[in-house]
Amino acid sequence: MKAVRTRGRPFVMGIVNVTPDSFSDGGQFDDLPRAVEQGLKLVADGADILDIGGESTRPGAQPVGEAEEIARTVPVIEALRRETDIPISIDTMKPGVARAAFAAGATIWNDVNALRSSGSLKTAAELGATVCLMHMKGKPRTMQDAPVYDDVAAEVETFLLHRADAALTAGIPRSKIWLDPGIGFGKTLQHNLELLRSIPALSQHGYPVLIGASRKRFIAAIDAGSQADNRLGGS
Repeated sequence: MKAVRTRGRPFVMGIVNVTPDSFSDGGQFDDLPRAVEQGLKLVADGADILDIGGESTRPGAQPVGEAEEIARTVPVIEALRRETDIPISIDTMKPGVARAAFAAGATIWNDVNALRSSGSLKTAAELGATVCLMHMKGKPRTMQDAPVYDDVAAEVETFLLHRADAALTAGIPRSKIWLDPGIGFGKTLQHNLELLRSIPALSQHGYPVLIGASRKRFIAAIDAGSQADNRLGGS
């Protein structure tokens, strides 16, 4: 689960990773029936948004080709769209995957690369997408290799506002831009805690803020010994 902080109550984003290798649910929902069943269960449990991902971004994850990512995610999005009108998000760094997902019924593009891939800003504007721009230091394969910041909260805030400005320049309306400080994406335990403390300041810019802290590894550093499948209390 992830939470989107807005001016009202927090909205809950339910995550369905259609992958064999995601850190929390990898391999649990990597076929169509189980993925759809899990998505509908999350809706029944109260999720406000469903986020569908076809490429793991856990530390050390290997990249996935565009065709494979589309094959994993699009059938799930199509099936869920037939069963629910809940907003559906596609978690991808690839504009081609985003286009296919939007044709299948997605309306939100959740990009851990903050629309920095070639053509992403243009594609998002053309799709009329709501976009979530996330901060990540480095790439998934290497992001946890001793990340260093002078001031993590200030550096992440500066990056996110820069990417929001780029999105605005590309023609994406301000009302369709969300920010995500990227908990666990190239951050140590201390960095993550500082970012969580900085959420009120980040929220002052008027953009909704998405927080993806659920079941992340840093929770185990606080609650010693907890594994990914039993960190919900810490989340």
